[in-house]
Amino acid sequence: MAKVDALPQATTESGGLRRDVGLIGLMWASVGSIIGSGWLYGAEKAVVVAGPAAIISWVIGTVAIVLLALVHAELGGMFPVAGGTARYPHYAFGGLAGMSFGWFAWLQAATVAPIEVEAMIGYAGHWKWAQSLQHADGTLTTSGFVSAVALMAVFVGVNFFGVRALAHTNSAATWWKIAVPLAAIFIIAVGNFHGSNFTSEGFAPFGMKGVLGAISSSGIIFALLGFEQAIQLAGESRNPKRDLPRATLGSVAIGAVIYILLQIVFIAALPHASFAHGWAKLDFEGISGPWAGLATLVGLGWLGWVLYVDAIISPGGTGLIYTTATSRVSFGLAKNGYAPKAFAKTDKRGVPWFGLLMSFVTGVVCFLPFPSWQELVGFITSASVLMYAGAPLAYGVFADRLPHLERPYRLPFGKFISPASFAVANLIIYWAGWDTLWRLGFAILLGYVLLGSYAWYATATRKPDAPRMDFKAAQWLPGYLLGLGAISWLGGFGGRGSIPMYWDILVVAAFSLVIYYWAKATASNAEAIERSIDEVVVTDMPAH
Repeated sequence: MAKVDALPQATTESGGLRRDVGLIGLMWASVGSIIGSGWLYGAEKAVVVAGPAAIISWVIGTVAIVLLALVHAELGGMFPVAGGTARYPHYAFGGLAGMSFGWFAWLQAATVAPIEVEAMIGYAGHWKWAQSLQHADGTLTTSGFVSAVALMAVFVGVNFFGVRALAHTNSAATWWKIAVPLAAIFIIAVGNFHGSNFTSEGFAPFGMKGVLGAISSSGIIFALLGFEQAIQLAGESRNPKRDLPRATLGSVAIGAVIYILLQIVFIAALPHASFAHGWAKLDFEGISGPWAGLATLVGLGWLGWVLYVDAIISPGGTGLIYTTATSRVSFGLAKNGYAPKAFAKTDKRGVPWFGLLMSFVTGVVCFLPFPSWQELVGFITSASVLMYAGAPLAYGVFADRLPHLERPYRLPFGKFISPASFAVANLIIYWAGWDTLWRLGFAILLGYVLLGSYAWYATATRKPDAPRMDFKAAQWLPGYLLGLGAISWLGGFGGRGSIPMYWDILVVAAFSLVIYYWAKATASNAEAIERSIDEVVVTDMPAH
């Protein structure tokens, strides 16, 4: 087996990715993805769904993301390859599972940049000149669509300058993105912290269902997503073994602290009149841009203007890095044989140029069917967590089949945390609600049509990189997807309500454990996994 844990440090070859990114660049890629439009909208959306108990929603969401990040930290150190999250299931379960989770990963990455553009345009509605960009229901007008396409073009254009330029651009933007929320927290809290706001209309007016529903539907998980960006850029890291775990876990810690403080201060600073009719009817002048509107409402108009400027920079930075991620995930799909080799071609700067162009096209298409930021968020949260769910499954297989492989970061109690994180991922997907999940089901079917057609073509024409569809190792996959959909349809989050509250949590947890150990039992054997790693990882290694 080729040694996959000692990658060369740099290359100037035009045929591969360049290892130009250090620890700060990796961490800032993740932090810059975590702090985007989520901070501009998350606190307001969450409190409307859960009341002041939204704080508990953020804590639960943080625990869930930490569990997933811990698993990814070990896998990222083991396999420092571009588009890593799309590739772990490929190693563990062969072609069918690899193609499926690769599509989930690409779907998630490709649709985040349009979400950030929607957020930028939504906040811009504060200015009269920008009010013509959106209809009353949040859909884009003709001028809004043109503006959105132009913003997507900027994201793609910056990426064509190469990963080093991207890292510098993103690092500068991320310093701003951290500073502004922290400033808003402390400046607004001084003189505007009303402790009675947490109880005057009830701490948890919508009960536990509101607390759990807010995790997925209001944008909490969406806000905390992004730690995987360091892993997607692993193929361009100077020292992946040392830096990937640090960047992954460090970014989650920074993002979680900021978001929980934001929620606390947002609730405490609101005038009572804004929620006197109940948290579900929260309203105040400027609520379309919640934080900027709140700053203006409490007499900090100058801060409101800063936040309106930030509403361009924060989502813009996140959209920029997710455009990068989209091209790296498609790069990984092509390397695995699921997509045409054009997606794996790089220019002289090491940029997967065709993948970038396709990310632009996909972003433009996403502006058409979705009417608002929150609908996009609900959809993408499910796609994101479905992507993340593949990592704990792969972790369990590697722990059993490849115990000898070097692990720069070894997850403590991994055999317990791994199945727990898989169950948590499935709960987050379930809490997104049936109305979101049936739409996600159609997107999954589209992926099988697109990638499956290419796999059939590659096999029929006997292409050397045609993927091996290992149906035996992925026999659990149809049961997993259909079973999770059935539970959602029967559950109380937009479904028929046949499964009572709390019992549904037990059902999802039990179902998750069955799938986890079924997948581990039927996974590829050690020899097949090592052969798959040799075929894919070695081709990613830069030339000396």
